[in-house]
Amino acid sequence: MEPATRTQNPVVTGTSVLGIKYKDGIMLAADTLASYGSLARFRDVERLIKVGNTTIIGASGDISDFQYITHLLEKILIKESNTEDGHQLYARHIHEYLGRLMYGRRSKHNPLWNSMVVGGIRDGEGGTFLGFVDLQGTTYEAPTIATGYGAYIAQPILRKAVEGREDTLTEEEAEKVLEDCMRVLFYRDARSINKIQIAKVNASGISISDPRFLDTEWAFAEGIRGYGATD
Repeated sequence: MEPATRTQNPVVTGTSVLGIKYKDGIMLAADTLASYGSLARFRDVERLIKVGNTTIIGASGDISDFQYITHLLEKILIKESNTEDGHQLYARHIHEYLGRLMYGRRSKHNPLWNSMVVGGIRDGEGGTFLGFVDLQGTTYEAPTIATGYGAYIAQPILRKAVEGREDTLTEEEAEKVLEDCMRVLFYRDARSINKIQIAKVNASGISISDPRFLDTEWAFAEGIRGYGATD
């Protein structure tokens, strides 16, 4: 009989997910690259999903684990729908469930290797919600959230642009902030790509854009000296 084993490291992974609050709702952004180690292997993997009618989730980390989490959420939504008791799951409820799920798996020394951003309508009384969950079950809420390398590179940009302006930031301004951050990550993160999606939750419902390419500019590279560059 073979001994029980656990996943020691994620295999096919996605990098940063960004999330912000703006005056009309919540907006998330992620690229579509799934890396096999350091190989940019799969370039059309969508890491932003709709959960019910009020919630969107973006995930970094292991893609297969995220697919498993998506399957669990689909089962819960079907069960909730079949109950027909007039209640529905909002973003706050999904966030709490994911926190307990991730902490439970971590406690069994068999974690799901993901960090997730959960955004949407807070509860039946309205309001917006933006929360974070990681593979250890750590959870928190914030007006700006970034996972992966974005927690180091994009988060300062998001805080400067968004925090304190959540009630006045327009949808166009919010989308530009996210696009600028995703562009910076493409320049700086070797596991990213300039093909992105943006998801929104507002009074009109949920929308997830088709993947699109960001405009990038590499002319500045001609002026780089050092680190192996030659004249």
